[in-house]
Amino acid sequence: MLPKFDPTNSKACLSILEDVTTNAKQVQDSVLEAILSRNAQTEYLKGFLNGQLDKQSFKNNLPVVTYEDYRPYIDRIANGESSDLICDQPIIVLLVSSGTSGGVPKLIPMTAEELEQRMLFSSLHRPLISKQIEGISEGKSLSFFFVTREGKTASGLMVRTMVTCVIKMAGSANKDVWDQVQISPHGLYTCDDTTQSMYCQLLCGLLQRENVSRLGAPFASSFLKVIKFLEDHWKELCSNITTGRVSDWITDPQCLSGVGKFLGAPNPELASLIEKECGKTSWEAIVRRLWPNAKCIEAVVTGSMAQYIPMMDFYCGGLPLVSSFYASSECFLGLNLNTLRKPSDAAYTIIPSMAYFEFIEVEKDHQETSHDPTKNIVDLVDVKVGHDYEPVITTFSGLYRYRLGDVLRVTGFYNNAPEFQVAGRKKVVLSIDMDKTYEEDLLKAVTNAKLLLEPHDLMLIDFTSRVDSSSFPGHYVLYWELGSKVKDAKLEPDAEVMEECCFTMEESLDSIYRKGRKNDKNIGPLEIKVVKSGAFDELMNFFVSRGSSVSQYKTPRSVTNEEALKVLEASVVSKFVSKKTPSWELHELHSSR
Repeated sequence: MLPKFDPTNSKACLSILEDVTTNAKQVQDSVLEAILSRNAQTEYLKGFLNGQLDKQSFKNNLPVVTYEDYRPYIDRIANGESSDLICDQPIIVLLVSSGTSGGVPKLIPMTAEELEQRMLFSSLHRPLISKQIEGISEGKSLSFFFVTREGKTASGLMVRTMVTCVIKMAGSANKDVWDQVQISPHGLYTCDDTTQSMYCQLLCGLLQRENVSRLGAPFASSFLKVIKFLEDHWKELCSNITTGRVSDWITDPQCLSGVGKFLGAPNPELASLIEKECGKTSWEAIVRRLWPNAKCIEAVVTGSMAQYIPMMDFYCGGLPLVSSFYASSECFLGLNLNTLRKPSDAAYTIIPSMAYFEFIEVEKDHQETSHDPTKNIVDLVDVKVGHDYEPVITTFSGLYRYRLGDVLRVTGFYNNAPEFQVAGRKKVVLSIDMDKTYEEDLLKAVTNAKLLLEPHDLMLIDFTSRVDSSSFPGHYVLYWELGSKVKDAKLEPDAEVMEECCFTMEESLDSIYRKGRKNDKNIGPLEIKVVKSGAFDELMNFFVSRGSSVSQYKTPRSVTNEEALKVLEASVVSKFVSKKTPSWELHELHSSR
């Protein structure tokens, strides 16, 4: 675990980083020893280790598991059994995951000690960004976070998202520190009504525009949702600033109190300035224009979020995009120690104190090199540069040899701790016949295709996919929501352009897919269905209504839920299919193996 240190002391933070990364092997061995010794009497460990707590017994006897393997223990705790089924300390909350796998949330155990560790982990990054981005400490952060309504299990155990935990537990305990760093008062973040909270966070940010030195949100997708909200509400926000009165529909007491600290006398001059910028034909660089002293945008733009980089660049005017953390509900893993790297080059250094880390090597096509993952599993310090791995974590909160499902590519080492880039999810998102299209493959294909939109001032707002097996042969279906770079322009994509997008995607997929299209005719032409503006907001609302979080929500890259598909199908405004057959040569198949 991370030793106790003063998170406001930059020198102490940097010293901790150097120490844990330099002594990565020793730290990892001590972490595993501590986890096993502390949790030796739990039902889970006793069932596999029989009192043998050495590292080799752990590796020989404990299975590598997925959430579904582990779920019976979580369910028992949720139903009232003691935390010592899996952990020596009380579990204070079950975290609702972001639902990366098809939008279905998982429940992850967390102790008070683990929450404290995650807060310390987060503080390690602050001195780095202050050191590497000049002037960022001269103002405050306009960060957009939203809580979700909490639930309770049958036994009364709290169920929350990680963001809600940070705001309501850690944030509430340190309100003064929070308000020193953030533009919006802490109370605005505790409002369960996302619409009121977002409106008031934006209002506070505009009222203090000169004091904003950075902006951010958990993910690029959530930041773009805020921009879209601003696009829909800027006139009303300007009216509030002009009159010095907030809109009547803002009724939440915390929101009213928070906004009241800054919205006093009428300020028509500021409102006029905002109207001038927001009223222009194009919203290019709108973030830089509204917040002229901003130095960067903090949001995850790696992995599945990489597809949003062009839109982020468009709206943010080239401000540096900083992906600070690599974290999940299960574990906080890595920090981006070089904040000014291009998003495409961003890598995360694993912090060895946060958990015991193992890695299953996977091939570039995301296949495991062995059917038995325990036969090809390596420790943190033994990974190889250029190789791909799936992380397996053992935590103080009671997860043992738990597979995260991400695919990480080793790019180098910082001291003795490896640096990784997020390559994607270890999951086939589309398959009809012999073809297997992984998330990484799909993202590459979409990235290539959407380049064809740029000469027409169109942007891809969001997308997802599915397999249509209702006719033979089955085919891939992509749902695309388009936007225009020009204000109020009609969204009428040219049929030839869209058909070429379909074909470009097919050309970008692997030789197995293209062979199925060309020779075997086992796969039908790829189809793009353009959906109306706001369709992906409706999709998000669907999943949020079933337990996902607005702050942590990520658009699933493949949708199988029938009700979710109905939401998308009801929004379709036009359809296009590939009119050409992708190329395929026999030698390509041989060379790809």
